[in-house]
Amino acid sequence: MKVLLFVAAVALIHGSYATLLIKGPTQPVLEGESITLECLYSDSEHNISHVHFEVFSKYMQRWHVVWERSWCYYSVYIEQVGDSLFLTIPRAGRYYEGPYRCVSDFDNVTAQENSSQLLEFKVHYMGELSLTREGYSSYLGVPQELKVRAGDDVVVKCSASSSEELSYSWQKEGDDWILPLSKLSLKKVSRESEGQYTCMAEHPSVESLSKKRTISITVLPEDSPWYESTNGRLTLMTSAAAAALVVLVLSMSVFLCSRAKQTKTSKGPIDDHSHKKPIYKSSVESLPSTCGDKQPLV
Repeated sequence: MKVLLFVAAVALIHGSYATLLIKGPTQPVLEGESITLECLYSDSEHNISHVHFEVFSKYMQRWHVVWERSWCYYSVYIEQVGDSLFLTIPRAGRYYEGPYRCVSDFDNVTAQENSSQLLEFKVHYMGELSLTREGYSSYLGVPQELKVRAGDDVVVKCSASSSEELSYSWQKEGDDWILPLSKLSLKKVSRESEGQYTCMAEHPSVESLSKKRTISITVLPEDSPWYESTNGRLTLMTSAAAAALVVLVLSMSVFLCSRAKQTKTSKGPIDDHSHKKPIYKSSVESLPSTCGDKQPLV
C-alpha cells in the first residue's frame, strides 16, 4: 500500500511539471523564404508570457536573447498569440540558421521548464554563376563573347557560392557531349571549336536551385591583329588604366610642388634681430626720450 502511494505521489509531482517546447521548419528552407518558430508549454496552464527566444552565436560562441527588430533584410518579429510565442523571420538567410531555444525568465524552475530542446535548420542558397579564365583575376570575369586566336588554349572555370557543394557540367550547343566538370578546357582551338558553351550548376539537395550561363567562343585567324582578341583588348584596357594613373600621379606631384613653391615665396622677410639695438642701463642712445632728459639710466 505504501509503495502504491509513493508511486502515485511521484507521478503527481512529475505530472505537475510542464515541458517547454519549440517548433520550427520541418522541410528545407530556401534563402528568402519566411520562417516561423513557436514556443509553447506541454501544459497550457503555464504562462508563456515569461518565456523568450534565444539564439546561439557561432562567432561569439554564446547564447543571446532574440529581440524584435525591423531593418532591411534583418527583420525579426515576436508575437504572443494565446498560449504560444511566435518568432517570425520574413526573409531567411544563411545567418539565421541557429540553433534556437526557448528559455523561461524564472530561475526557480526545473530543467524541462527552464529551457527547450535546441532547434536548428538549414537555409539553402545558391549565388549567381561566375565565369573566370585561368590566369586572370576573378574580378575581370569572362565577357559574353570570348574572342581567341587559332591555336590558343582556352580554360574557363564556372563557380558559385552555395550552401552545399554544387554539381557542374559543360555542354556545347549542337553537340551531344556533356563534360561533368566545373572547368572547360579547350586545347589549341580551331574553327571547329567555335560555338555556344553553357555551364550548368545544380544544388544536390534542392532541385529548384539550378542555374546556367552561356558564353560564345569565336576563333580568329592566326594572322589577325593581336588587339582584336579578348586578351588584346584586356591588355589595352590595362595599359590605358596604368597610363592614366601615371599621368594623375605626375599631375598631382607637379601641382603640389608648385603650390609649395608659391607658399614659400609669399612669406615676408625674416626679421633680422642683429640690427636692433639692445637696451643697456648705461646706454643713452637705446632709450627714446620725449622730454629732453639727458640723464642716463643707472
